[in-house]
Amino acid sequence: MAIDPLAQAGEKARGKRPWFLDSQDGERVLNIVMAVAQELAVVRQRLDTVERLLDQNGAVTRADIEAFEPSKEEAEERGAWTQEYLARILRIVQQENEAIVRTDEVSSEQAARDFQDA
Repeated sequence: MAIDPLAQAGEKARGKRPWFLDSQDGERVLNIVMAVAQELAVVRQRLDTVERLLDQNGAVTRADIEAFEPSKEEAEERGAWTQEYLARILRIVQQENEAIVRTDEVSSEQAARDFQDA
């Protein structure tokens, strides 16, 4: 039986969908952004594969790309890149979470108002 990736992409998980953000619209946008980010990360890994194969062999075929197995060091480099990439994408979420914990920090808007009032 043939697998239909388009049908699988639209399948819904069982049970109610959990919502983590206050706004469902915000959550939808975040999910879309994260899906695009995931696709870009895959493209980045494939590009890394192509670059490494070109360095090694001077030429690349699709079969070479599909058969490529990164070494432990190469996999660690890719993992570090992915972690840094996700940290950049989710930086605003991390900063907002940190701001909740640190209530003594002044916002840039408040600092500007304080400066104007001085």
